[in-house]
Order: sequence, then C-alpha cells, then structure tokens
Amino acid sequence: MRYTIADVERDTGLSKDTLRVWERRYGFPSPERDALGERQYDDTQLLRLRHIRRLLDAGHRPGGVVALPLEQLLQLGTQASDEWIHPPADEPPAARRGQPRTRPVAQPPDAARGVPVEHWMQLLRQHKTHDLRQAMNQYLLAHGLASLIRDGVTAMNVRVGQSWLDGQLAVFEEHLYTEVVQALLRHAMAQVSANQTRQPPRVLLTTVPGESHALGLLMAESFLVLEGCDTVGLGVQTPLPDIVAAASAYGVDVVALSFTAVQNPRDVLAALAGLRERLPGAVEIWAGGQSPALYRHRHGRGPGAGQGPAFWPMGQLDDITAGVARWRAGATLATAPA
Repeated sequence: MRYTIADVERDTGLSKDTLRVWERRYGFPSPERDALGERQYDDTQLLRLRHIRRLLDAGHRPGGVVALPLEQLLQLGTQASDEWIHPPADEPPAARRGQPRTRPVAQPPDAARGVPVEHWMQLLRQHKTHDLRQAMNQYLLAHGLASLIRDGVTAMNVRVGQSWLDGQLAVFEEHLYTEVVQALLRHAMAQVSANQTRQPPRVLLTTVPGESHALGLLMAESFLVLEGCDTVGLGVQTPLPDIVAAASAYGVDVVALSFTAVQNPRDVLAALAGLRERLPGAVEIWAGGQSPALYRHRHGRGPGAGQGPAFWPMGQLDDITAGVARWRAGATLATAPA
C-alpha cells in the first residue's frame, strides 16, 4: 500500500516538515514519487517511522535513530519498554529513557491495581464505543477521577500506543479512544467543579504551535480541577503572543504547557524562554510532557524575573498537586502580615 506525506503525518504525528528534513539530512525516509512528483511511502517505511516516533517519545534524539534499520529500532524499543517510567500528562505512548534520578520509577502499566485494561482494549478493538465509555465510567465511579487518570488512562495510553505501533490498532481506533477519554474527563470535571468553589491559582493550559496533542492537557486540567483551581483551557497550538494576551486578559497565575518528545529540544527551550520574557515575572510557567529538554537542562533554565526558575518542570501528574501546594504556600506567605 502507498501513503502520501499527509497520511504519514496523521498516522505517526511526525510533521511534514520533519519528514522532509530527515529525508535530506539522514536519507530516510526515502519515498518514491508518483506521476505528479508527490511523495509516496510504503508499508515498510511507515512501520519504521512508527518505531522511530516511539523512540523519540522514549527520549532518543533523531540523529541517533532515524537512520537505523528496523531490527535495531525494535531492539531499542524493547529496552525502552523495560525502562518504563510513570508517564507525565501527555499522549501515548509514554515510555521514556534518561530521566533525572529524582524522578521515581513506577510499575509498568499492566501492574496498575484493579485496572481492567485488557477488557477496555477488547472493547476498543471491537469498536464498542458506548460500552467502552460505560466501562471506564464505572471505574471512575468506583475509584475516583484521580485514580482513573493516574492508573486507568495512563495504562491505556501505553497499551494503545504500543498496539498502534505493532499495527494492531488503526489510527481511527486510536482517535476513537482519545475521544472517549476526552468526553469522560470533561464530564467528570464538570461534576467536580459544580460542587466546589474555585480558588487560586488560576491556570491557563495550552500548547505552542506544532504541538497538537490535547489529551495530556485534559489530564493535567483534571488534576488542577481536583485541587479546586480555576482553569482556562485554550486548546492546542496557540501562538506565543496569544498566550501572553490570554494570560493578561484572564489574569492567570500560571501558564501550563505540554511538550512531546517529537519537538526539537532547542525549539522547546526557545518557546519557554520567549514566554518567560513576555510574561510578567509573577506568572509561573509549568511545563510538562515527554520532551527530554524539560528535564535535562535543570541548571540552564535561568531565573524568572527574580521570581524563581524560568519554568517548573512537571514530569508526573502528582507534580501538579505538589505545584499547587507550593504556589499556595508562597501566596499565603506573601499576604501574611509582617
């Protein structure tokens, strides 16, 4: 079967620009051309690109994996699976290598307590959308929103990502899963919000241009809602000037961003630096996701206009809870009488 560059972009999440750059720089992919000169990729190249994408999400650099044959990619993928780390608030797949030692290692997703992942996967493969939503909702009612996300959705993200990588799930089935989870989380957040009074910090959530993954933002927002925070969700791919304008318009205390490992580390750090320069010093930046740049440059972030680090890395969902507690403790000290 033949695939256009747009097909490959939708399947792998690798942008057209990235694919073209790799073609020039590494000699792979090496698509054929149709009668109109348009790129045409075959099944073998698509499979390699899927594994490359998985390894990028695991923290590898493009220069170290793009040109590798499939056999070596599979070997590296096995090593990454053996080093599974509890994922941050981001899209599947969630394995990562080379994290700072301060990040605790968790159990693999199949070891999540009481999570019927196999049953959920079976419903997804059978295209029983209603049944899948009901099954996940039953887990939500029994264990709560935090457990659904931390144990259930996290485990499913890994399994869905691996099944897609192995060719056991089509792209539309992965999208179906994402839609089910998004609808479930939005409904759950609405119910939680209806029974609580919102309090600071007010957090704006979005991604920068080029980052199209929304599920991680919703998982992070759910944890913020559980902490009683006032949240402002802008969706994905918001230009930096608009992020700054929205932060001012809504009077937010925190701007929360998500980055995948596919993004060039220099671009990630440049976006964070650009926001830090434009935002008031009192507005914190929280950066989560699977980009290694967030965790490998812990001493190079620079000060945030005298208000602490330029950005706070949020490597795990529980870091959000800790971040809220830290922010509130600081706000309490700032308003306490001398």
